[in-house]
Amino acid sequence: MSRRGRRWPLAALIAFHVLVLGAGFFAPYAPARQFRRFPFAPPMRLHWWGPRGHFHWRPFVYPWRPLAERYGPPRYRLDASHPLPLHFFRHGHLFAVPGHGVFLLGTDALGRDELSRLLYGGRLSLLAGLLGAGLALSLGLVLGGAAGFMGGWTDALVMRGAELFLALPWIYLLFAARAFLPLSVSGAAAFLMLVAILGLTGWGRPARLIRGVALAARERDYVRSARGFGGSRWYVLRRHIWPETYSVALTQAALLAPQFILAEVALGFLGLGAAPPTASWGAMLAGLLKLYVLESYAWLFAPAVALVVVVLLYDWLATSLAA
Repeated sequence: MSRRGRRWPLAALIAFHVLVLGAGFFAPYAPARQFRRFPFAPPMRLHWWGPRGHFHWRPFVYPWRPLAERYGPPRYRLDASHPLPLHFFRHGHLFAVPGHGVFLLGTDALGRDELSRLLYGGRLSLLAGLLGAGLALSLGLVLGGAAGFMGGWTDALVMRGAELFLALPWIYLLFAARAFLPLSVSGAAAFLMLVAILGLTGWGRPARLIRGVALAARERDYVRSARGFGGSRWYVLRRHIWPETYSVALTQAALLAPQFILAEVALGFLGLGAAPPTASWGAMLAGLLKLYVLESYAWLFAPAVALVVVVLLYDWLATSLAA
C-alpha cells in the first residue's frame, strides 16, 4: 500500500485518540454528573436553520421536556419554541448551553451525558491498549533481539519462555488476578494491574518475530564487519540489529493494541474492570444487559460503535504496514 493509503487510518486514529485524551475539553460535562430529570433522554439534534428558514451562524438544539409519567419508561416532548444556542469555549469546554443540559448522544439510566462518558471512558480503554502494547513490544524487542543475535542457550531460554506465555490463556489470568484484588481497589490500581498483565503475557509473539529478523540480520556483511572491528554486543544490537526490526515491531503494535483494548472492555463488561463511578466502555455496555434497555435505547450502543471503529482502524493500519 502506498504512503498515502497508510496516512488515512493513522490520521483517523490520531484524531480519535486526541478526542479521547482531551476529554476534559471536548466533553461538555464530567462523566459522573447526573441530570436526574432526564434519564434515558434521546439524543438532541443540532440545527442550523430556524423554523422560518433562517440560517443561524451558531448551531442550536431544541430541549426535551419531561412528561409526567407515573408508570413505564420516561417520555419526553420536544420543545421547539425555545431553541438553545450552543456557546463555544465556555468554562474550559468546547461547547455548552448555559442553564440547560445538552445531550448530543442522549443520556443513560442515571441521566449522565452519554457523549461525556464515551470520551472519558475511552481514556481507560485506549490507554490500556497502548500502554499494554508498548510494554509487550519493549519486552519482545529486547528479548527477541537478544535471542536472535546471541543464539545458543540465550535463544533457547527466551524461545521456551515465549512458547510458555503463548500457551497461557491470558484472559483467564486477567480474571484470576482481578478476582484476588479487593472490591474496593482504586481505579488506578486496577488499571496498572491490567496493563502489567497484558504487557507481561503478550510479549511472546512479537519476540518470536523479532528473533527471526535478528537471526537474518546478524549474518549480513555490515554486522560481521562491525563485530570484526571490535564492536560490542550492545553496540551491534543498538546500531544494526534493532533498527532492522522496527517495521515488524510497528506492525505488531497495530495488532496488539486492539486486542488489549478488547480485553479491557471485556473486563469492564463483566464487572471486573475499574470500579464505578469510573467511566469505561465495558461498564457502559454492561447497561445493555437489561432487555428493555437493549430494545428501547439504541443510543446506548455508542461505545460498541466506537470500539468497532477503533479496532477496524487498527486492523487497516496493520494491513497497510505489513504490505
